[in-house]
Amino acid sequence: MTGTSIQYHNGQIHVPNDPVIPFIEGDGIGVDVTPAMQKVLDGAVTRAYGGLRKLHWRELYAGQKAVVEFGEGVYLPASTLEAIRHYHVAIKGPLETPVGGGIRSLNVTLRQDLDLYVCLRPVRYFPGTPSPLKEPEKVDMVIFRENAEDIYAGIEWAAGTPEAAKVIAFLQQEMGVKQIRFPASSAIGIKPVSQEGSARLIRRAIQYALQHRLPSVTLVHKGNIMKYTEGGFRDWGYALAESEFGERIFTWRQRAALRKEKGREAAIAAEREALAAGKLLVKDVIADNFLQQILLRPEDYSVVATLNLNGDYISDALAAEVGGIGMAPGANLSDTHAIFEATHGTAPDIAGLGKANPSSLILSGAMLLEHLGWQEAADLVIQSLAAAIAAGQVTEDLASLQGRSGLSTAEFTAAILQQMGG
Repeated sequence: MTGTSIQYHNGQIHVPNDPVIPFIEGDGIGVDVTPAMQKVLDGAVTRAYGGLRKLHWRELYAGQKAVVEFGEGVYLPASTLEAIRHYHVAIKGPLETPVGGGIRSLNVTLRQDLDLYVCLRPVRYFPGTPSPLKEPEKVDMVIFRENAEDIYAGIEWAAGTPEAAKVIAFLQQEMGVKQIRFPASSAIGIKPVSQEGSARLIRRAIQYALQHRLPSVTLVHKGNIMKYTEGGFRDWGYALAESEFGERIFTWRQRAALRKEKGREAAIAAEREALAAGKLLVKDVIADNFLQQILLRPEDYSVVATLNLNGDYISDALAAEVGGIGMAPGANLSDTHAIFEATHGTAPDIAGLGKANPSSLILSGAMLLEHLGWQEAADLVIQSLAAAIAAGQVTEDLASLQGRSGLSTAEFTAAILQQMGG
């Protein structure tokens, strides 16, 4: 294998002209969408840089393909994690996790083991894509979902087990908890949300908004019910914004203080003045209200920072507004590592039939190129995919919503490359 490793020095990424890019093909339709993504990214890099830059693909194993390669029960070999740590980036197709017993989610395992604490999910509409909304073009948001805490930390005990009984007894006898209505048949879960975990996620969201000159960051939470976990997320977010970003931001907490001190009109005037001066607005919304607002007023939101479970719901709900999960890219990031991924499932019923929509993984590939600093190639991927969709060149999943037949995975890939000039 040829190619050079990406390096980090003093917290800064250093990308050679021939980086090694590890990839995991994925289960099910991974066999269809991953080669499509590679062809599009290779075409964009060649077109943008005329042979001066090149991606060197290295296959890693996870999921069913890892079982075939390494033996029964080995869904995530240690060598895969070691390679991602070494090369700092990877891109992967969808991985299956059985419902119920069996293996732990491979996606969650990767995030936890590599401390990929940011789940980054940009959501935008491509004209020509079928959508249930009247004005889907108003949806243009970037979701920062906390990736390492909340219920996804996996701290829970099954109903009827000695462990659950022990935790319930402690809560009732030592902590005075009276809210467990049916203790003998209750499963118990613990939801950790830390100040450090919240702060690092919200910091990245604010930095992103400032870097891209976006108007607002919205903290989405359920702090009216979970006052110390999700309410803490909101309070810690406001405190961080005000202490670390100072004059560059204006928060709704500052507005509330002004309203209390000087009245409603003064608070509104201060917010208007801040926005007119180009300051970033940091605000918050209760999670259930936010799910309503993204249908009624999606244009009011640009960058969203939220907790793990909320982010799971919100990301999929927003994807539905712009054409479905097949159009939604995603990345999982730490300060020094990044895994880009298809956000949809494995769809085993159509695996290998050439019917899959590769857009999610292709757009995730564009995020990978942007992460490398190869913006010209990233823009070329997005522009070419958008042009193909606008011309009605879409896969079966989208075309069927318009009552017509669509392109195969290979034909759609070729259409993108044709739009690219390749």
